[in-house]
Amino acid sequence: MMKTETLVKRIVIVGGGSAGWMSAAALANALEQSAHITLIESEAIGTVGVGEATIPPIRQFNQRLGISEADFVRATQGSFKLGIEFDGWTKEGERYFHPFGHYGADFDVHVPFHHYWLSDHLNGGKAGPLDDYSICYAAAKAGRFTHPNSDPRQVQSRLDYAYHFDATLYAEYLRQYAEARNVTRLEGRVSDVNLDPATGHILSVTMEDGPPIEGDLFLDCTGFIGVLIEGAMKTGYEDWSHWLPCNRAVAVPSESTGDTIPYTRSTCRKAGWQWRIPLQHRTGNGYVYCDRFTTAEEAEQTLRDNLDGQPIADAKHLRFLTGRRKKFWNKNCVAVGLSAGFMEPLESTSLHLIQFAIMRLLTLFPDQEMSPLLAEEYNRLTVAEYERIRDFLVLHYIANERDEPFWKEMAALEFSDSLQFKINHFRQNGVISLDGRELFGKPSWLAVLIGQGIIPERAPGLSARAMSRGVPVETRFAQVKDAIAAATHAMPTHKDAIRNLTQ
Repeated sequence: MMKTETLVKRIVIVGGGSAGWMSAAALANALEQSAHITLIESEAIGTVGVGEATIPPIRQFNQRLGISEADFVRATQGSFKLGIEFDGWTKEGERYFHPFGHYGADFDVHVPFHHYWLSDHLNGGKAGPLDDYSICYAAAKAGRFTHPNSDPRQVQSRLDYAYHFDATLYAEYLRQYAEARNVTRLEGRVSDVNLDPATGHILSVTMEDGPPIEGDLFLDCTGFIGVLIEGAMKTGYEDWSHWLPCNRAVAVPSESTGDTIPYTRSTCRKAGWQWRIPLQHRTGNGYVYCDRFTTAEEAEQTLRDNLDGQPIADAKHLRFLTGRRKKFWNKNCVAVGLSAGFMEPLESTSLHLIQFAIMRLLTLFPDQEMSPLLAEEYNRLTVAEYERIRDFLVLHYIANERDEPFWKEMAALEFSDSLQFKINHFRQNGVISLDGRELFGKPSWLAVLIGQGIIPERAPGLSARAMSRGVPVETRFAQVKDAIAAATHAMPTHKDAIRNLTQ
């Protein structure tokens, strides 16, 4: 049993924004005032703070904190997200959709629905596009939304969703949540980090014109600069730009035009890709690019030329280096958010990596001895998570047929052995080989593999056997399409779904 005198009693979070306040809120909720939590941030520094798109696990984070969906959507000017549309990622004019949730409806306990679709597709059947069997796709393109149904007999049970919301408003909302649970906020910059000369642990941080602030556990939420994890502790960084070379972004919010659509759009551009994230009060837009293939000025103009509405703020330019810290947890310091690493927001994983960093820390929460084994396990799990997400992002790039120099370079990319293994399995046997710990499951990999034009040579064995026995798949396919169409027609519009929830 852990002795009371060895418990972590003082937690210092350096940096605010989404990472800082998500950390403060979750720690305050879990520790229930058994530790004093101090968050230091400077309004003069600011945060990245562009519109955020998320993936479904964000709902679990909010639920764990006891946050009602209505309050959250209202406070953050949020909207619902059923997936991501990829425009031009194979070639100009072609699109595909990465939906949340599952395809079709299982009508065979032994063979998943998508195996039947693959078998039919490879044998010249009449099943049609894979998107036709996604209720998320149907609802997204119709501008409709409803919450999932728990009845597995209904196609609505195959639906899943996340949110778009204003990240700055989310941080403000979580700040109120955390301060109501006795988190202390200090305004100012950290000027010095004081290390124990014997152990290398952080003893305290000193603010400009202020006394040292001591702690047992320190969280670095200072963004790319990594004031604690890198500036003080010299942890090191693993550069992944040879796999994901985009290193800059420009963001410009714009006026909303028309009804808010329930999906994110990612559109290929000359040197990267453009995001469009629809919120209630505005639209978030950005262009992620590689500066070897375009200039900052040209990138900004490209973005401005492709806005749906009038810009409502100045452009914000960002620099980054894709990769990760060599250690996420180093001695008594844990890096959370951009201080831990950077993955371009192609699949909306930024807040997820914050969320799971916090949840993993709570699972492996230390005492004052800071067991190296806890840090080792934390780092092992987090490295694996980053690598799996990295491979999924790279998958989007490597099968393109575009003519621009940037895209030709990506098509010729030498990628990781782990990604090659997955692609080989799918190409040769139609099998999606995942180890069960993947953030993105089989429906997600299937969407991107098929969407990027990676088609298997044969369908999985059981589906071929079932087709040869005359399983009436054409009838089943038609029934699924009809069920999706009827369910979509019965849904409220996305605008009405938001209004019904928040009023």
